[in-house]
Amino acid sequence: MVDATARIRRLSPPPWDWSFEVDGALALDHRELWDEPARPGRARTAQFPRLKAIETLKGPVPFATVPPMPAQVRDRRVRATRRREIALERRRRGIAVLIALTAIALPIVLLSAFGGSGSVAQLPPANAASVVPAGPPTPEIVARLGTLQLQLPVSQSRVTAIGYQGGSDGSRPLSPLGTQANEGLVKRVLHAVVGSSAAKPRWYQLPGGQGPSTSSLQVGAPTGADVYAPVDGTVVAISQVVLNGQQFGSRIDIQPTAAPSLVVSVSHVRADPALVVGSPVTAGGTKLGSVVDVARVEHEELARYTNDAGNHVVVEVHSSPALGLG
Repeated sequence: MVDATARIRRLSPPPWDWSFEVDGALALDHRELWDEPARPGRARTAQFPRLKAIETLKGPVPFATVPPMPAQVRDRRVRATRRREIALERRRRGIAVLIALTAIALPIVLLSAFGGSGSVAQLPPANAASVVPAGPPTPEIVARLGTLQLQLPVSQSRVTAIGYQGGSDGSRPLSPLGTQANEGLVKRVLHAVVGSSAAKPRWYQLPGGQGPSTSSLQVGAPTGADVYAPVDGTVVAISQVVLNGQQFGSRIDIQPTAAPSLVVSVSHVRADPALVVGSPVTAGGTKLGSVVDVARVEHEELARYTNDAGNHVVVEVHSSPALGLG
């Protein structure tokens, strides 16, 4: 009978079994001690105290190729300053644009408001009623010569424009009242600033003539409009006006009561048949005649400022010759 009792076999290590001291470290000399290599981060933390503090709280700071994230801006004053700088820059740009627009628009406005002497006044076209006599004018002084005052000889509703030009030989310079409408730009701007540019009546300086530039008063009116005496006085002469061999109205000389040493001449007028030498006249009350159409035979400078041919009444002042009434 065979004994089947299990036997305990002792397992002997194979001949290549290692000892405990060198187990897993065949590449090392068991007589050498292992030194833990220094981590690179420790040298850097020694140079930067802030990193050392972070390492102390969160462990060693690892190295990586990812760039560091930017720090958040926590100072509100920085953001507020930036907003103010942006707003200031926008205001500067707006001011620059406004200055540029003003520089462009200002000359246009000045030229429009204070145009030169070549501008033509745009008036509404005359209708049929404008040639119908409108009665005497409202008393209005338009010029002076010393103590002598000249009133408007045509009704205000019929006046197309008022101008001054050099008069005939021996005519005296007048002092216009109102505002020159075609004066230079600098004077017009100055008058607009000081507030004297709105005075009436508005008159135009016209080129040409022989005498002083304001010695001939020209009151524009349509043909047929009534003409009245510009001064109180007495009619001392009535003479015909001949142009190119044709008669175009009359010249009526009046000796003013306020200045007997002067003579006021009114021409471009078809004399009223009732008017004779020696007739007394009243300023704005006595009818002398009506406007004649002289523009048919001569160019009228006043037409530059009216919407018609520029017909007008001419008023001049001369020194009184030795005239008698009879």
